[in-house]
Amino acid sequence: MKPALIQCRGLLVGYEGRAVLPPIDVDVRAGSFVVVAGRNGSGKSTWFRTALGLLPPVGGSLVRADSVRPTYMPQRMRFDDLTPVTVAQVVGMGTLRGWSFLRPGGGAQAAAAMERLGITSLAGRTFRSLSEGQKQKVLLARIVASGANIALLDEPTAAMDHAAERETLEVLASLHRELGLAVVVVSHHLAAAVPFATDAIFFDPDAGQVVAGSAREVFRHPAFLARHGELHLG
Repeated sequence: MKPALIQCRGLLVGYEGRAVLPPIDVDVRAGSFVVVAGRNGSGKSTWFRTALGLLPPVGGSLVRADSVRPTYMPQRMRFDDLTPVTVAQVVGMGTLRGWSFLRPGGGAQAAAAMERLGITSLAGRTFRSLSEGQKQKVLLARIVASGANIALLDEPTAAMDHAAERETLEVLASLHRELGLAVVVVSHHLAAAVPFATDAIFFDPDAGQVVAGSAREVFRHPAFLARHGELHLG
């Protein structure tokens, strides 16, 4: 069994000392592909931010392995229109810590990441001029350039049509396979994401529980079936 990069034991997440979810017990292991499910407002983003250290835990235990090199893609990645950054600059930001528009990153890592994602021809274009599918490829290249070993993505395909969504998930799955990248992805379009999942987490605050485990265990759990019905697991 591969080591846990993020380990939660009785973890309570929330704001100002108030938990918004029941205790969470989950291991996110190296090389896993974790699909996170739950209705809007179920606490998925709150758990993401807590796992990344952006919010303090309300209670319980959260341990990040010393080897963790995380990256995070929020629901919307916005760049100020007054500062029209190029694709190469956005990808280069993945190589920096405490980046600034005045210190554009890039170099060999960014170039290699763009080549891997097949977007070298877009390098000089502004990020804002791209289609949603192209933007997501740029942001995935940014993840590759960062050298992260775990990526947390909050609804990365929300604004896409089905074809672009499928393509983005396939690219993400290839990075998972080829680079050993641990992926934790929130998706409301579960039918598209499920074929790639090794593990899953289901946030169900209405029933007062968080269900975590292998994809097969979670997607066949009574609480999940009651809300989403049966999915084809392959």
